[in-house]
Amino acid sequence: MSTLSIRDLHVSVVTEAGSKEILRGIDLDIDSNSTHAIMGPNGSGKSTLAYALAGHPKYEITQGSVTIDEENLVDMSADERARAGLFLAMQYPVEVPGVTVTNFLRSAKTAIDGEAPKLRTWTKELSEAMKQLRVDPEFASRNVNEGFSGGEKKRHEILQMELLKPRFAILDETDSGLDVDALRIVSEGVNRARENTDVGVLLITHYTRILRYIKPDHVHVLVKGKVAEEGGPELAQRLEDEGYDRFLTQTA
Repeated sequence: MSTLSIRDLHVSVVTEAGSKEILRGIDLDIDSNSTHAIMGPNGSGKSTLAYALAGHPKYEITQGSVTIDEENLVDMSADERARAGLFLAMQYPVEVPGVTVTNFLRSAKTAIDGEAPKLRTWTKELSEAMKQLRVDPEFASRNVNEGFSGGEKKRHEILQMELLKPRFAILDETDSGLDVDALRIVSEGVNRARENTDVGVLLITHYTRILRYIKPDHVHVLVKGKVAEEGGPELAQRLEDEGYDRFLTQTA
């Protein structure tokens, strides 16, 4: 079992007015084959947490540590963190004109593993993963996210996760913009990855609808850059019923 450990994490972002602290001391331990849901109101720092963990240069870790099995990620570049076992499914995936899905995925797999996958095995694995995600075979020859619908972009993110087999996957509002059918298919992909590779999942979401398909082991409420409350799946239902008002009225 692997553990992603976050200790006293402080993160700042540069704005036009100067550096602004967003996260103010986050502590989390995520074990492999466990799912942690991060919930909270807009502006609470959820996406900041995702990007800071993945190594986005805009987000500066000013204090604290992030480790996978005691291997320090803070001083690593984004690609080094990926090779260490971290994966980010972005809320707004970007287009990559001129690069096909199949070339992108095989290049990413080669970069992560340090060697190119055997072509016959890779082709079979890619085809099977696309079939399970209800993706048209022509999808593989299209340019990455170019002209993709919202649902196609999110399926592509989960396709990456299934093929790259990270130790820990950060899913930043993967449910946003999905209809009911796409949400179910994407959730099934996440659950398959958990069953087949023991991946630990950090699932960032506003709403409980995705948690009906991906059952969290732990729920953390992020408010004003801090973890305001923690609990089991029942906490998510309480948030659905009550909202975040009781947290927002508290002083920082």
